Amino acid sequence: MTRETFWRGRRVLVTGHTGFKGSWLCLWLRRLGAEVTGFALEPPSTPNLFEAADLASDIDSIHGDVRDFEAVTGVFERSSPEIVLHLAAQSLVRPSYDDPVATYATNVMGTVHVLEAARRVPGVRALLVVTSDKCYENREWLWPYRENEALGGHDPYSSSKGCAELVTTAFHRSFFADSQTRVASARAGNVVGGGDWAVDRLIPDLVRGMVAGEPIHIRNPGAVRPWQHVLEALEGYLALVERLWDSGDFTGGWNFGPRQDDARSVAWIVERLIGRWHGLTGETLPWSRDGGPHPHEAGLLRLDTTKAREGLGWRPRLNLGTCLDWIVDWTLAYRDGRPVKDLCLEQIQRFEELAP
Repeated sequence: MTRETFWRGRRVLVTGHTGFKGSWLCLWLRRLGAEVTGFALEPPSTPNLFEAADLASDIDSIHGDVRDFEAVTGVFERSSPEIVLHLAAQSLVRPSYDDPVATYATNVMGTVHVLEAARRVPGVRALLVVTSDKCYENREWLWPYRENEALGGHDPYSSSKGCAELVTTAFHRSFFADSQTRVASARAGNVVGGGDWAVDRLIPDLVRGMVAGEPIHIRNPGAVRPWQHVLEALEGYLALVERLWDSGDFTGGWNFGPRQDDARSVAWIVERLIGRWHGLTGETLPWSRDGGPHPHEAGLLRLDTTKAREGLGWRPRLNLGTCLDWIVDWTLAYRDGRPVKDLCLEQIQRFEELAP
């Protein structure tokens, strides 16, 4: 069965559809012919990809909060999903220090609510909970983390994602192991791409600086993260759901990250992105280190993706340099007035045409 055949006409519920990753996912699902319902808070920034791509005209968009169990159950009853992709989250480390209660309520109890709604409302065949690479107990060592490593987290955001993984495993073992509903989790690295206007995030901050011609202040230029284009992670999610549909062998946690030589420092990212921008526009952008003080953030984090490569046939299609080129190209086209939906769909098509 081809991917288009699999997704055509499927009833899919996406939580967090107004966010950056959720918006890209909904655009791709609609391109594949899925019937998409989205459930999320209002878009998190102005501008935002959800509104810029006019996604409300393509899907059934419902505004609500995953902390509200009745609202979550209601959207399950309304949409009768066959597939659920749970992306709704408080997704940033630094705001989790400012409001840990909301972070845990969203990331932990929100996940509980989605899983419990799937248990109460029949018909869900595949359910994917998207957490984070930061769900692991990060020991700042050189070796990449595998799916069987200890979960943890230094800060409220990271530990909330570890908790969400524990909740997902408990629901699978307690309620779904012998049911038609198959549950898995996806742990992706730092996703980047055109159309991300989030606050307090490296690539959006750089893009805003480039567009405005204003200097950029970088918190931790030596930090290393598993950077990857948003489409790489979404390709993993789609591939995993397609396998979950047919087999319980694909439940559990799955890492999706870049090749090990693409785990680069913040400083490398900054120089590469600014260099591409300068090469295309002639515009320069100085940057400097922001001395802080800042709350703790991990300095080194890598993922082992052997399981996804061998089990799903998934592997990265874009090297990091090309990924950053795509972001600059997208941003310049957006600045020139190109329709956002067209920009995204063109990059999705280009990505699909690349050999995995």
